[in-house]
Amino acid sequence: MDQQDNLIFISIASYRDAQLVPTVEDCLAKATQPDRLRFGICWQHGPEEAELPFQSDPRFRILDIDWRDSRGACWARAAIMQLWQHEAWYLQIDSHCRFAPGWDETLITTARQTGSPKPILSTYPPPFEPAQQENLGGDAMQMAFQGFTPEGIPFMKPIGIPDWIFRSQPMRARFLAAGFLFAPGSFVEEVPYDPELYFIGEEITMTLRAFTSGYDLFHPCNRIVWHDYVRAYAARHWEDHTSDNKVERSWGDLDLHSKEKVKRILAGQPVDNCGLGTTRTIADYEAYAGINLRLRKGQNYTLLAGEPPNPQSDASWVDEIYLWLVRVPIATANLPKGSFDNPSFWCVCIHDEGGHEIFRRDFPRAELTTLSRSEPMVYLVCEFQSGIIPFQWSVSPVSSAQGWLQKIAGVLAKADYTIVLEEPA
Repeated sequence: MDQQDNLIFISIASYRDAQLVPTVEDCLAKATQPDRLRFGICWQHGPEEAELPFQSDPRFRILDIDWRDSRGACWARAAIMQLWQHEAWYLQIDSHCRFAPGWDETLITTARQTGSPKPILSTYPPPFEPAQQENLGGDAMQMAFQGFTPEGIPFMKPIGIPDWIFRSQPMRARFLAAGFLFAPGSFVEEVPYDPELYFIGEEITMTLRAFTSGYDLFHPCNRIVWHDYVRAYAARHWEDHTSDNKVERSWGDLDLHSKEKVKRILAGQPVDNCGLGTTRTIADYEAYAGINLRLRKGQNYTLLAGEPPNPQSDASWVDEIYLWLVRVPIATANLPKGSFDNPSFWCVCIHDEGGHEIFRRDFPRAELTTLSRSEPMVYLVCEFQSGIIPFQWSVSPVSSAQGWLQKIAGVLAKADYTIVLEEPA
């Protein structure tokens, strides 16, 4: 086989990230054939950052960008795609990752295992934390439907793939992830990244555009990449790009424009560029994924992360999905030490009677600061769509200093949840 058939173009959008160099070094060190790798990097940085050690390496194509000129991750990924030189494969990752030994061979082999002429391998990778001795463990992960934002944009959550260690084939997926995506190089030409998108809605629009362009979605059933989710050391684009920093466009302006375009795409309306494909329709995707985008509902099979395509169902399924209001009662004495000390977020999950997760929400620091640690009980309110009766809850606090703390759990009393008969306008 010609070497060109195995070249992998690796897209890395890096925003003021101290983990960029360790990520690249690990990527090269763990590859079976590092000479077949070609890197496209959008290096968004300040003058205080050291020069990249691989700038003279011919395998690297680097866009050197002052961080003040950045328009966000989608803008950067779109710019990187312009550096693609018809390599056979396209890998998109974030700049804070680690890799499994032989990851390049594994990805190509797994893509060919799918039997699809246009496969996409993608997921939320398992977590790791940068350290001298790094723990690269955890389950192989899938992306599960979580709910809709107030704007009607679907969003997803990571959960483990059941019995992944015994599976020899990739599983079908409903969604693709922006931080780990592997596809044939044709993806760059057929589903080019939209520089007008900002953050919320990036993954669902790319999912729809890929699916309607004839790409088939899969999760690899092994661990290939790990991702640092906490990133306590990192600057965030939305924290930097404010009027105080005299940037050309604030993140709020970029986000508002982005969400308006996302809503048009989800509604099937035409857009000026980076719109839907013509091989499949939105209705085809909704039937495959078990989601109604207009009514903002997901089937129970979808909520429980059953492997797609969803079982065939008539349109009446939406009448069996209700809006739940759940009040999670938490005894402050049961929370692990450090829960209130500079929290990053608390991961709150609602489960059915069998322990299956039917809803997850990460409560941000801004909401947690309104809670009083001096009270014997604190309450967190979750609102979500489901045809499944909530039964249990769990809370996993995440500290900015200590990372994930011990999980606590409990059973819901009937007084803790109710069905909202009329949805808010």
